[in-house]
Amino acid sequence: MKDKGLSQALALVGQFGFMILVPALLCFWAGYRLDQWLGTKFLVIIFFFIGAISGIVNIFILASKIGGGKDNSASKR
Repeated sequence: MKDKGLSQALALVGQFGFMILVPALLCFWAGYRLDQWLGTKFLVIIFFFIGAISGIVNIFILASKIGGGKDNSASKR
C-alpha cells in the first residue's frame, strides 16, 4: 500500500462512526423494547440520548489517547 497514513485515517473515521452508532442504536432498541413492555412512550428518547452521549464520550476518550492527550494528574493536585 502506498499511502499508509490515508488508510489509517479512513479506518479511524470508520471506527468513530461505529463508536457513535452502535451505542446509540443499542440504547434506542433497549428503550423501544422497554416502552413496549411497560406501555410508555418516552423511554426510547431517553435511552437514545444516553447511547449517543456515551458514544461521544467514547470518541473523546479515544481521540485524546490518539492525540497524545496530556496527563491531568498535575491539574488534580
